[in-house]
Amino acid sequence: MNKTKLFFKKLYFKYWLITPKRIIDWLYSYVLGKKMNWVNPQDLNEKINWLKVYGDTTLWPKLADKYKVREYLEEKGLSNLLVPLYGKWDSGSDVDFESLPSQFVIKTNHGSGEVLVVKDKSSINQDKVREDLNRWLKERYGFLQGEPHYLKIKPVIIAEKLLVEKNNSFSSSLVDYKVWCFNGKPYCIWACYSRTKEATYVGTYDLNWNYHPEWSVFTDHYKDGGPVVTKPQSFNEMIKAASILSEGFPQVRVDFYDVDGKLYFGEMTFTSNGGFMRFYTDEFLLQMGKQIHL
Repeated sequence: MNKTKLFFKKLYFKYWLITPKRIIDWLYSYVLGKKMNWVNPQDLNEKINWLKVYGDTTLWPKLADKYKVREYLEEKGLSNLLVPLYGKWDSGSDVDFESLPSQFVIKTNHGSGEVLVVKDKSSINQDKVREDLNRWLKERYGFLQGEPHYLKIKPVIIAEKLLVEKNNSFSSSLVDYKVWCFNGKPYCIWACYSRTKEATYVGTYDLNWNYHPEWSVFTDHYKDGGPVVTKPQSFNEMIKAASILSEGFPQVRVDFYDVDGKLYFGEMTFTSNGGFMRFYTDEFLLQMGKQIHL
């Protein structure tokens, strides 16, 4: 870790011990260049941050936990959407590689991006993988962006089936369909595809699968690939599942995968990009913010 990053992590932690609200104030000004409106929040970013501090976040730790959320889907009668689970461990040294198939995905349950896609088990350095997993387990994900619910998740390691889509001509990776929902009502879908560490192609679609580039702010990282994402075969099932899972929450993003017509659940995110999104226009952030009733 470089000295600059270490300095900011120490600074974040110092203020975190005082109050998450203070961290949010600082980040909102630093990232978005304006003050957080606590008194009368209006747009999606403001309302996400308001909910972090004043909302009912009782279930957030469980549902943001990539392992425990599986129980929630079972409770909702949606266990058929779960990606097959191969194992769960508390430490990298406990991972039983012998029990795993030749292809799998292994990750921690509490972070973002701490994922290893294994396409050939025989080619990996198991000792190195164990080291990486143990490092990921120690990450205090959540305090950097004022997301206290992540700090309440007990970090574990899980291994799941590697999903591979065969009939996909427009994306070099599995398409991630992120459904924005407001109190049980899906509103739009943010499709992410051809994902690499350097960039991701994105597109936002309404529920009639009309493409809306005017809602987005495209960057070097979030690129516009045009209206190339085809409507997933499981779209109706996806929207129904998103409605069930999001019911009772002012806002939540429910992510799915469609693998040649078979729908799989991805995750539930209550604080997209920490509540500091810059990939949507101000107008669209306000439009979505109006769907949230605090």
